[in-house]
Amino acid sequence: MKILVTGGAGYIGSVTTAELIRTGHAVVVLDNLYQGHRDAVHPGAAFVEADLADPAAVARVFAAHPDIEGIMHFASYTLVGESMALPLKYLRDNLVNAANLLEAAVGAGVRRFILSSTANLFDDPARMPIDEHERIVPGSPYGESKFFIERLLHWFERIHGLRHACLRYFNAAGDLPDVGEDHDPETHLIPLVLQVALGQRPHIAVFGDDYPTPDGTCVRDYIHVVDLAQAHILAMQALDRLGSRKYNLGNGQGFSVLEVIETARRVTGQPIPHVVGPRRAGDPAVLIASSDAIRAELGWVPRYPDLASIVESAWAWHRAHPHGYADR
Repeated sequence: MKILVTGGAGYIGSVTTAELIRTGHAVVVLDNLYQGHRDAVHPGAAFVEADLADPAAVARVFAAHPDIEGIMHFASYTLVGESMALPLKYLRDNLVNAANLLEAAVGAGVRRFILSSTANLFDDPARMPIDEHERIVPGSPYGESKFFIERLLHWFERIHGLRHACLRYFNAAGDLPDVGEDHDPETHLIPLVLQVALGQRPHIAVFGDDYPTPDGTCVRDYIHVVDLAQAHILAMQALDRLGSRKYNLGNGQGFSVLEVIETARRVTGQPIPHVVGPRRAGDPAVLIASSDAIRAELGWVPRYPDLASIVESAWAWHRAHPHGYADR
């Protein structure tokens, strides 16, 4: 199958591109390189530098590649904190960019679409672990923008027959040996902790240690980026058989901030000092996904369910690329 991967120069998109090519698919990557890296794109993929905000540029991609059979949509503004300061960048731009992509896709006859959605849809879950039936209460304009796109997909299926899967995942982490996580600014816990191990930061900040959890710090569900990539591939392959789906993705177990830091200390052999500060507004104590549906329907099983293997793969990447793709 030939797949268009938007945001394929970004962290999750580049790893998914690599996994698609490894499993025999052809890939076209579309990215404006706002957050992505040209060096992250697999050499076996066709690369188009273009912006989804430009409908004519998007239409040219489908004209140049009329054999595209499916789309994996990763391209998005993704910073929760920024979305609270600049809501229209998310509520307007993420939605309009997705609409441009969908309009071009159905015009080109594409009928398969995978959305990189988010667990930020569930800011106030009534149950834990969080399954697909949990009420949707987005935690930020970023989360709301993903929900808007899910609703777009609902109507594009009803009107145009576009089958889709919305994959709502929690904390992506880990790396491949030659494809890794390189954000600016970096906001994710594991790479921040590893920057301390590399001597690039004096300490890691812990935002609150008085939560109702075993050690007082927030608990989150971490999922290896390769396991995410495989879920996208399985979902694409199942669309014709099962129809549209929504899946929550995670390991089904949570790890606290202090557990992540201690695991990184063992993996790296570095002391990794931490400093406890006040809570951040809006941080829930515990967020853990139930992935029972995708396990049962698609046979998805995480290959990296333990935190140590996730951190080890990330440490291998960051130690080999201490300045990210600038080292290549």
